[in-house]
Amino acid sequence: MNIADLRTVYRRATLSEGDVDADPFVQFQGWLDQAIAAQALEPTAMTLATVDANSRPSARVVLLKGLDVQQPPAGASGRGFVWFTNYDSHKGHDLASHADAALCFFWPELERQARIEGRVEKATTQESDDYFASRPVGSRLGAWASPQSEVVASREALEAREREIRERFDVPADAKEATFPRPPHWGGYRLVPTLIEFWQGRPSRLHDRIVFTGGDGRWTVTRLAP
Repeated sequence: MNIADLRTVYRRATLSEGDVDADPFVQFQGWLDQAIAAQALEPTAMTLATVDANSRPSARVVLLKGLDVQQPPAGASGRGFVWFTNYDSHKGHDLASHADAALCFFWPELERQARIEGRVEKATTQESDDYFASRPVGSRLGAWASPQSEVVASREALEAREREIRERFDVPADAKEATFPRPPHWGGYRLVPTLIEFWQGRPSRLHDRIVFTGGDGRWTVTRLAP
């Protein structure tokens, strides 16, 4: 099979300047809700692109865990898109060097993309504590056990580390509930956007692209050529 011959004709919907909500966060929430209703695979999955201290880009998929349609908690500088991770990971080091980043959602079931660009800040301590406490026990143990992005000797070494963490916090192997603190190296990030683009696939590759630029209270809406 010649991959150059693989093509999909997009014709499910249209998007115009009059279709979008004046608030891009409300517009994004609507699209996300529709992706969930359409049973899209991992509807909150988003590609996060960062740049390291030497201006080398990297990208990976993470999961959206918060969207500030309303005003964010005290301590946050603006509304944004929130995810959680290890602050000592590759992306964590990148963001410590360059706080600008980009996100991209792709919902093929709806023939849609959403692109977001902006500046990243750490989520508040309370947000990170609250979300950590809501996670399954295994996920919380994993946050302690995994030195994310570092070389590990083997799978067995990683699992041994998890057993050590279980013993430290006295968590039985079959525990469904347990209380222990959030690791200091783990928490949330919020991308506060200066650009949010909504992309709707159309026939003949004449896709609709409506972009919001600026920021809260001062968004400008324009159409981009596909």
